Amino acid sequence: MSTAGQVIRCKAAVAWEAGKPLSIEEVEVAPPQKHEVRIKILFTALCHTDVYYWECKGYTPLFPRILGHEASGIVESVGEGVNDLKPGDHVLPIFTGECKECRHCLSEESNNMCELLRINCDRGVMLADGKTRFSINGKPIYHFVGTSTFSQYTVVHVGQVAKISPTAPLDKVCPISCGICTGFGATVNVAKPKKGQTVAVFGLGAVGLAAAEGARVCGASRIIAVDVNPRRFEEGTSHSIIYMICRCFSLKILIYGSYFFACPPAKRFGITEFVNPKDYDKPVQEVIVEMTGGGVDRSVECTGSVQAMISAFECVHDGWGVCVLVGVPKKDDAFKTHPMNLLSERTLKGAFYGNYKPRTDIPMVVDKYLNKELGLDMDKFITHSVPFADINKAFDYMLQGIGLRCMIHLDA
Repeated sequence: MSTAGQVIRCKAAVAWEAGKPLSIEEVEVAPPQKHEVRIKILFTALCHTDVYYWECKGYTPLFPRILGHEASGIVESVGEGVNDLKPGDHVLPIFTGECKECRHCLSEESNNMCELLRINCDRGVMLADGKTRFSINGKPIYHFVGTSTFSQYTVVHVGQVAKISPTAPLDKVCPISCGICTGFGATVNVAKPKKGQTVAVFGLGAVGLAAAEGARVCGASRIIAVDVNPRRFEEGTSHSIIYMICRCFSLKILIYGSYFFACPPAKRFGITEFVNPKDYDKPVQEVIVEMTGGGVDRSVECTGSVQAMISAFECVHDGWGVCVLVGVPKKDDAFKTHPMNLLSERTLKGAFYGNYKPRTDIPMVVDKYLNKELGLDMDKFITHSVPFADINKAFDYMLQGIGLRCMIHLDA
């Protein structure tokens, strides 16, 4: 029976206030309006950005709110003016958009700075009418970055929806909608290391390890990982291996694993050396310069720490070194380095969502993944899996620095 044009009642994980556990509630999800799509979310994962805005440290509070932005699902219905999507299409909602009409979208030099749909973490309403599509007993529930995927159904602007191949396994490609493309693309599309060059990656979360994967695919001779969490360096039995085996036997498995089952060895991502800044009594950039005889050829920073950003820039080789910043700093942070570091022909760049256009590029990224042209093994990134009712466990894992991506099953 079609639900198009009707209000849908479903479960959603609502953040009622900063830092408090999410509450599974029955919410009403209104039909999509002009240029909007209503999506049945099947899989979603927790990203650090969700945690930052849930904690609300240094950010403007906006509650009650449905967080979530890394997800995959199926189109349930479309609003007026939506011509390139239809019910049943497999899609990835994206936290930033591509209207295909503004100067940025039409520019060959700008990939994902859409003037209409650029990421906005403070806006909690839809663009069409300034209202929310979520409510509980008539009380509005705010959106998050236009996606709000911690709900079994959500409404998204069509410009933030990437239509993908129906043959793509939605649980595996879910992280492509945020973390994987952000890190992998920062290396492959922006840093662009040449075969045989050295690369330093700051931060070994999912984004950083995706950046390391990019360096491996590019043929880097040395990939030096920098992180202050020693757990990231340790070898361990990876839950992702178990997850992969269970998929082979078509088993539906929900793991609540401890750290032992949650830390894929970083060397599986191509990393050759590890550096923990806490082990040295001098700046880590000096350590890396000494290790490499002058500095690395490329560095990718994936932490959001302004000090890590400075270290990433100052550890690249003069003359040709390129540093790419990926992590999002705190609002009042300031990047400081001596101008001579730039005058000596080091290059500092920023990368947003891996320099991918959401609607144009992401379908091709998924196709290349399916055709094994990317060299990416998505199973390595999925270290936990929980049913929707246990979504707060995903927050616990991330706050403890355990694992990479926790896959949340919204139909479980």
